[in-house]
Amino acid sequence: MSAQPGSRVPIVSGWHPDPTICRVGSRYYLAHSSFELFPGVPLWVSEDLVHWEQLGNALTRPAQFTPGSSAPNRGVYAPTLRHHDGRFWLITTNVDGPGQLAYHATDPAGPWSDPIRLYGLEGIDPDLAWDEDGTCYLTACTSAPGRYEISQARVDLHAEQLLEEPRVIWRGTGLQWPEGPHLYRIGSWWYLLIAEGGTERGHVISVARAARPDGPFTGHPQNPIFSHRSTDHPVHSVGHGDLVQTPAGDWAMVYLGSRPRGYLPGHHVLGRETFLAGIDWVDDWPVVVQDRFQLSAPDHSFTARFSEGKWPSHPRWVSPGLALADVARAEEAGLVLASGEAENGAPSGLGFRVRDLRWTAEADVLASESAALRVRMDERHWAEVRVAEGRVEARLQVGPAEKTASEAIQGERLTLILRAVDSLTDGPDDLVLALRDEAGERELLQVDGRYLSTETAGGFGGRLLLVHATAGPSHLMELRYQSQE
Repeated sequence: MSAQPGSRVPIVSGWHPDPTICRVGSRYYLAHSSFELFPGVPLWVSEDLVHWEQLGNALTRPAQFTPGSSAPNRGVYAPTLRHHDGRFWLITTNVDGPGQLAYHATDPAGPWSDPIRLYGLEGIDPDLAWDEDGTCYLTACTSAPGRYEISQARVDLHAEQLLEEPRVIWRGTGLQWPEGPHLYRIGSWWYLLIAEGGTERGHVISVARAARPDGPFTGHPQNPIFSHRSTDHPVHSVGHGDLVQTPAGDWAMVYLGSRPRGYLPGHHVLGRETFLAGIDWVDDWPVVVQDRFQLSAPDHSFTARFSEGKWPSHPRWVSPGLALADVARAEEAGLVLASGEAENGAPSGLGFRVRDLRWTAEADVLASESAALRVRMDERHWAEVRVAEGRVEARLQVGPAEKTASEAIQGERLTLILRAVDSLTDGPDDLVLALRDEAGERELLQVDGRYLSTETAGGFGGRLLLVHATAGPSHLMELRYQSQE
């Protein structure tokens, strides 16, 4: 694909929201929210801010985040990634438990420490910043009756405690839900960058500054400094930015956005994604230059062959409710998927985030077992093709409603197929559920993609592709994902 204006092309696509960034030397590091998925908090590395490679995941052990302990749209929210005194720090919130959780590592690829639990400043979207004498400031979005606000306290990370009672440092510009704070010392000012308006179509980025890290903060006279609300831009809901300086002294910002498609009101299916903008400085205020970078969408296609007894080692693989070691085991004949459910009701399955608007996924399985290939928003909104008693069944589940179709299997092996294709109606896409066996390829269902969108399912998530077993252990020999954008 040819290069396009950067505000239209995500640097990390497909359900990678709430980006946070830092630079060490010539390398940039990026992290995201992961909600109920395990392992949690995907980490990325880049040399140029444009091309990113997944480095790993920060939360890889149950001691860091318990698989299955969180329902969809809960769990791990909005981390901040920073580097200080030779150590990487990652602070986040598990909304199903109290306090803020801080992790550290000398290498961002891991291993990361068990969490340091900081109590006394309850809320979400925590941030860490240090002043010249090494004092550390914890800033987060907190709630009071009828409102949200940005609060702060000095903290001793080594002693694992706050050093003072939290104080409110800014209530934003008057828009709802001031959140996602990031605090920076740039030049002679301390800047507080926040999101406001809610993480939907009214999302914005606002900024304030002060002479001291604890304020008082004065907002930019033309806040918000960035938004796509009420515009015809193809990327909506932009917000939750984080700043980074390049080795050359220039500045950039990562932020989240979504790509709704189809007729009004538009539906987005990949969740909130990560975008890149430039930053200029005018009168000591940041100015967003949204199309400074020219970007091309990368090819996310891959083939995972499991018939050689190899465990899937790429960091893309996640589970919505179990540790990966409990999802499957590697054998020479293929990956053996375990059946059952996690504590949070998610199926025992091996998954990855959908990265593209148009794609095909294929799974090679055995006709005598019970493997399934699912595209999922949550446990009430999904579509899958699965093997069941010598037949392949296609099923769409939307809340209490369902639609099914089935075909008899010809032969001992078959391929389960899911595709996202252009919509036949007014949706963002259609989902095709099909199989391929000795009798050839047959389509079982074609369904409106609006049923598996954030607007229909609610929450903060995007589509996850998942292979699982419905009734006893089942082999997966190969899985293929093909981007078709």
